[in-house]
Amino acid sequence: MHIRYLLALSLLPHLVLAEEPASELDSSTQCVVEPPVPRMPATHADATAFELQEIRILSERSEAQMGKKAKFIGNVSFSQGGRNIAADEAILDQENERLDANGNLVFQDQMFTITADSLVAQMRNNSAILSGAQYWLHGQQIHGDAEKLEITPDNNLHLTKTNFTTCPPGDNSWLLEAEKIKIDSSEEWGELWNAKLKVGDVPIFYIPYMTIPISDKRKSGFLFPMFSTSTTNGVEVATPYYWNIAPEYDLTFTPHYMSARGLFLKTDFRYLAGESQHGKLNVEYLANDNMLENSPDRYLYHWEHQGAINENWRVLANFTDVSDNNYFNDMNSEVRAATDNQLSRIGEVSYFEKNWDFSARVQDIKVLGEDETPYQVMPQLNFNYRTPSLWNGLDFDLMSELSNFKHQENEFTTATRLHIEPSISYPIHGPAGSLTSEVKLLQTYYWQDTPDTAQNKDLDNQVSRTLPQVRIHGQINFERFTDYFNENYRQTLEPQFQYLYVGYEDQDNIGIYDTALLQEDYFGLFRERRFSGLDRIADANQMTLGLTTRLFDEHNVERFQFSLGQIFYFNDSKVGISEAGIPSQTFTQENTSNSVLAAELNTQLYKDWFMSGSIQYDTKQSENKKSEVTLDFRPGANKLLQFSYRYVPDLVNTNTNESVNISQAGMRGAWPVSDNLYLVGNWYYDLNESRSVETYAGFQYESCCWALRLSYHYRIKTNYEDDFNPTLDNRELFESGVYLNFVIKGLGGSGPLGVSDMLNDGLFNYRKPLYLKN
Repeated sequence: MHIRYLLALSLLPHLVLAEEPASELDSSTQCVVEPPVPRMPATHADATAFELQEIRILSERSEAQMGKKAKFIGNVSFSQGGRNIAADEAILDQENERLDANGNLVFQDQMFTITADSLVAQMRNNSAILSGAQYWLHGQQIHGDAEKLEITPDNNLHLTKTNFTTCPPGDNSWLLEAEKIKIDSSEEWGELWNAKLKVGDVPIFYIPYMTIPISDKRKSGFLFPMFSTSTTNGVEVATPYYWNIAPEYDLTFTPHYMSARGLFLKTDFRYLAGESQHGKLNVEYLANDNMLENSPDRYLYHWEHQGAINENWRVLANFTDVSDNNYFNDMNSEVRAATDNQLSRIGEVSYFEKNWDFSARVQDIKVLGEDETPYQVMPQLNFNYRTPSLWNGLDFDLMSELSNFKHQENEFTTATRLHIEPSISYPIHGPAGSLTSEVKLLQTYYWQDTPDTAQNKDLDNQVSRTLPQVRIHGQINFERFTDYFNENYRQTLEPQFQYLYVGYEDQDNIGIYDTALLQEDYFGLFRERRFSGLDRIADANQMTLGLTTRLFDEHNVERFQFSLGQIFYFNDSKVGISEAGIPSQTFTQENTSNSVLAAELNTQLYKDWFMSGSIQYDTKQSENKKSEVTLDFRPGANKLLQFSYRYVPDLVNTNTNESVNISQAGMRGAWPVSDNLYLVGNWYYDLNESRSVETYAGFQYESCCWALRLSYHYRIKTNYEDDFNPTLDNRELFESGVYLNFVIKGLGGSGPLGVSDMLNDGLFNYRKPLYLKN
């Protein structure tokens, strides 16, 4: 018969462990390591304190003597709150407050499960000892065996002659054996003594003492090393050390040894400033680079910060400096890639309200490998005001900017610019289309200080520029139901037009401080400006015509999109960028009856085949000004084949200032060989130079408890002249290398990031064709 006892006694302590959050890795293989018994349901949040302390005992039969001993036999179950003990036999010594249990013994908590040969629990101090134990930590992949497992009065675990792994039962990929393990329930980490790491039952190293995390809680310690070899750096070994300084601070210090260069030290310090602000500080240093003449010191400083001070105020800061132009080409930096040649230094504070906002900003840009230095913005103040539906459907907007431009070299002009841009617009929107009419007044003031040594001495000390602007933009939406290739579709036809008028004023008396020519892709045809910045506002009297058509299937998923457009000029534009301020930036004026013909295409050709392309074609000169096309085959997760081609003529080489044409073809792929092994590779070829510019091949094996990545790189280097290397003759044009990453999960590593990370591991990042809109 079943007997139930209700005793107000505390049975066993409760070990608190944090549940592991869901992984953010897009392709990481996860194990499900479950104990061989069903888990107990969680205690209801509304349970009373008495119910949490109440002990319930069930058994098939019992022998009890009041106040002394009670013996329970057959399917014995002890439960208290969220804890449960199941055994074949148990003896409760009420006089000594001791519990002995054995036979198919299972102890289960909301956080862990333990099976054992026997259990002795001292209820007086809330401790217990389990012999011949096996344990599983819920929410983690960690499990193992122990000759003796002790639950201490302070809710910690002490394990003697024990082991653990994150691999599934029966999988001996790796196992950590230790003479003793102490698991701290509050700090959520474990201490190990006399530990041996076995891989495939083979001991690979011995550790007298180490600590490991048992949850996602941060813990100081060494991370897994990284190995590689390359033609420019030699053999490389990096051993990161993670320091958990405080809940709001941490630091990763990485000694990175390169046999060809020396010891490269990298520091990554991260911090939280309150609940809404965060940032990081990077310092990298290589003393006496042995690959360069005179063995110079090389370094990097990087600081970034962003966040909200309160509901209205926002802050942003970003500063980077390096020792030389080729730093990112030679060093494996944690901050930027080798293809980056602009270092932006920005500080900004902003204030936002419902109808207006204000910001103050300072900016300096360092361009690596170029003699010319851009202007510094010291500072720039912006004020914007918006009043939707001001009167009878009219919207009012005001944009204003006050900027001060300085240059590091004294022979350049300095200037202060005030720009005020009020506008009134009348938007009409509906399912059938839209029509927006807009009038602007562009008022700009310049105060310029031109030294006698300046290359351009024709700039006026004061300039006032007033330009009217009128813009009318309209679009009509047509749609019909049709069928193609025996499939039903909804097709849209969306013609649009834009008339733009901007007044003319001679602006050669204004320097060039932050202005450059913008691209003329399809979406750029409907811009209001030909130039970025405000130093040149091109006059315009033009009409833009564009057409977009789309196909939606029966599930309203967009399968096809094609856009075509061109600008027609009623008058030639008289405003261009001449040699002023920055001599290297020279652009011709617009003297043609129409712009390039720009087209964009995104389509799902058939099932898993996708195609994306764009072209800018000069119909007057019958010349291709820019084009690119990609063909993708994506049959499933982490399965990809991509073929691409791009052509860009008249691109200026920053090293030689010569005009070159870019004509490159490439292919990229990622494919799983099995559930755990996948391959990634790419190859890009320069058709003009008849040579490969990048080759990448790699494979990654990832199980739920370990991961291995091996990759090979061959790529062209972007070399610049600098003080360390006044000529390019002594620098290698190409670099090749082999890279190895190995991670054992559960010992502080999370494993490689998977296919997406490998696809972006190169000069040419993977660019997925634009997803069609649903």
